[in-house]
Amino acid sequence: MKQSGQTELIEELLILAEGIAQRAGELLSNRPDTFDINQKSSARDFATHMDHASEKLIVSEILASRPGDGIIGEEGAARESTSGITWVIDPIDGTVNYFYNLPGWNISIAAKDEQGVLIGIVYAPTLNSLWRASRGGGAFLNDRKIHVTSADSLSDSLIATGFSYDFPERVRQGQKIAELIPKVRDIRRNGAAAVDLCHVASGAVDGYFETGLKEWDLAAGGLIAREAGALVTGRNGGPAGEAMVIAAGPALHGLLIEEIG
Repeated sequence: MKQSGQTELIEELLILAEGIAQRAGELLSNRPDTFDINQKSSARDFATHMDHASEKLIVSEILASRPGDGIIGEEGAARESTSGITWVIDPIDGTVNYFYNLPGWNISIAAKDEQGVLIGIVYAPTLNSLWRASRGGGAFLNDRKIHVTSADSLSDSLIATGFSYDFPERVRQGQKIAELIPKVRDIRRNGAAAVDLCHVASGAVDGYFETGLKEWDLAAGGLIAREAGALVTGRNGGPAGEAMVIAAGPALHGLLIEEIG
């Protein structure tokens, strides 16, 4: 594709994704402020319903504008692409935060081509934050260009992480945190992988690592972090994926690889 055509495509995809993410955010923000403890079962059902409703909105609006595109959705939406573009969506990233009405839950929307992720949008209404990036075009938070921190020591670094819902894996993760926490400034567990990656991008944390991420957790936030100057890899510098994601600026990334890679 010629450069001008690629630029036009990127702009089209970004505008589309940003608008859809904001409309999904409006849908999801229409929820009770609190649930009584005796209503937790109903609250879970409500959160599940809203997850599906958000994915339905996102998919229908994408296909209304671009009917030949493919879809990979966290809630099961799947469609082969005939256009060369496939969307990777998480309709509520940080569902537990959403369930408990904690900040940080978000809508994550990415579009990829045969070379990888092309654009990414992460919208967190409770943080008043919309992150976006395009491949080779930099990363932005609310239209302000962002960059990772220059942290180059563990002792001065604030590190974010997340925990698996698999009990044996949580035990292993707890052991690793126990080893790491005396060596770093502090640890944060925010509860939403896409926002954690975006916090690396915008310098709110210095680094991030987690196991168990799926493609829809990583696609948009990973691109945003990379475009902000982060290295985003797996163990020992290999490809990022379900086994491990490590994201940080180059100097700190090497140190995290040594500790947890």
